Amino acid sequence: MYYFLNSNRRPFLLLTLISLFFIFSNCARGTLGQNISDEYHNGMVVCAYPDAAQVGLNILKKGGNAVDAAVAVQFALEVTHPEAGNIGGGGFMVFRSAKGETNTLDFREKAPAGASQNMYLDSAGNVIPGMSISTHASSGVPGSVDGMVEAHRKYGHLKWAELLQPAIDLAHNGFNITKRLANDLNRTGSEFKKLNPGGNYLSKDDGWKERDLLVQEDLAKTLEQIRDKGRDGFYDGIVADQIVDEMKDGKGLITKTDLQNYHSVWRNALIGNYKGYKVITMPPPSSGGVALLQLLQMVEKYPLSRWGFNRDSTVQLMVEAERRVYADRSKYLGDPDFYNVPVDSLLRPAYNASRMSNFTWDKATPSTSIQPGKITGYESDQTTHYSIVDRGGNAVSITTTLNNSFGSKIFVKGAGFLLNDEMDDFSSKPGVPNMFGLVGGKANSIQPNKRMLSSMTPTILEKDGKLFMVVGTPGGSTIITSVFQTILNVVEFNKSMQQAVSSKRFHHQWLPDEVDVEKGAIDSTSRAKLEQKGYKIVERGPSGRVDAILKTKWNYYEGGADPRGDDTKMGW
Repeated sequence: MYYFLNSNRRPFLLLTLISLFFIFSNCARGTLGQNISDEYHNGMVVCAYPDAAQVGLNILKKGGNAVDAAVAVQFALEVTHPEAGNIGGGGFMVFRSAKGETNTLDFREKAPAGASQNMYLDSAGNVIPGMSISTHASSGVPGSVDGMVEAHRKYGHLKWAELLQPAIDLAHNGFNITKRLANDLNRTGSEFKKLNPGGNYLSKDDGWKERDLLVQEDLAKTLEQIRDKGRDGFYDGIVADQIVDEMKDGKGLITKTDLQNYHSVWRNALIGNYKGYKVITMPPPSSGGVALLQLLQMVEKYPLSRWGFNRDSTVQLMVEAERRVYADRSKYLGDPDFYNVPVDSLLRPAYNASRMSNFTWDKATPSTSIQPGKITGYESDQTTHYSIVDRGGNAVSITTTLNNSFGSKIFVKGAGFLLNDEMDDFSSKPGVPNMFGLVGGKANSIQPNKRMLSSMTPTILEKDGKLFMVVGTPGGSTIITSVFQTILNVVEFNKSMQQAVSSKRFHHQWLPDEVDVEKGAIDSTSRAKLEQKGYKIVERGPSGRVDAILKTKWNYYEGGADPRGDDTKMGW
């Protein structure tokens, strides 16, 4: 006792008590190691690039709502994240209002009217390599601009021009690029030159370096057209003419009529439940929402939290669920405007229980023995995601894509933006995999004006009627499994939002029959047990770039920005 009461020790005692207070306080909240500056009460933006995140945060601070910030971030990412940020692509938005109202917006690209089922096949009926990826004919009709116009029209608060101006300034004045973007540009430079003989501003003879200034004057002019004329600034007038001229020069299919006829679609959200959490996600033509809800149903009855994060039993169960869900995806999912997608049947608990009935703990189930389920009443990798919550509690989860990294890598001359290569997301031929190894059939066959199937899975979770999580990711076929794992990391394994996003991931998609794992995702003991049961485990590079927000029970926002990219979280 003397040690603590001695006057010379009082400063030490005071510091010790203060330290203990903060340690135990943080432990009680489950945020040990989290900087207190990561706790925000008024709103948050998590997206793929720091300059774009700052744009979104500035809009929130001006009094804009989550949709206003989303529009501003979308256009800012077109400038700062050319790998996937886009006005030449499309995507999906899941919206939840502060009052709990839900909605989704489908601004996925569409096949041009001149597209046909066998357009990528040669005279012998074989798929022509590369034709659906890096050609003018690989581009679907872009939907991002119309999607942002529609989202703003329905939910926006600030003026349209005010939301476009930050992106225009970034394009006109330039921004200092990160080391990762410099490397991506340098790695793709030769393809930019090959596919754009007239020149482009993303390739540089002496190579890009970190903090180089990237200025995009042509893109600034295009964004000014959209700022001043809204939808008509892209789908009509100068920019539309530039797109059509580019299509003619490269033997592409998009016409002025295709552009004028494009319209995004509001669709009812898919709603599911997992252990008391309400899951709000995207319906078809995204396969992600249906697949996510199937996966959650298949694993719900098992004690994942007791087994532990990425332990052999946990991984085995999740892989077997993924095997069956991706098999279903190959047959049953497509554009609901063209194909009667059996959503209700696929989400019936009895159906998903039956799909797992032949699962055994003794050994891996060979994918050759798994086929799409029989149902009653037959009815990129480079993408980017951003999650936003505003001061009022409105939440937006948006995933958008050009498909491949930098899309088709073909610029619209004079307009300064890249075309997508989304036509590869159709099934060019039944049973033949696309660039992500995904196979498909009739439901996702190419048809004029049809939307191609997607794996994008923007999702929002509620707990007890209150906002709980906003989550999504890029990653091609790994999107679904990355979102699935991130949700379980929080709900089952009690990880903070940042820990859940940063944690190593694994992926299985039915075909090929292998489990892709990030280095260090599964410990050596668990890996050995799985391999003894017949699982083929293959190490891969980074999987997805999840950006997410958690609303804690202490009513602050906790962000998770994926360290696999330049992803950034900002709040106030």
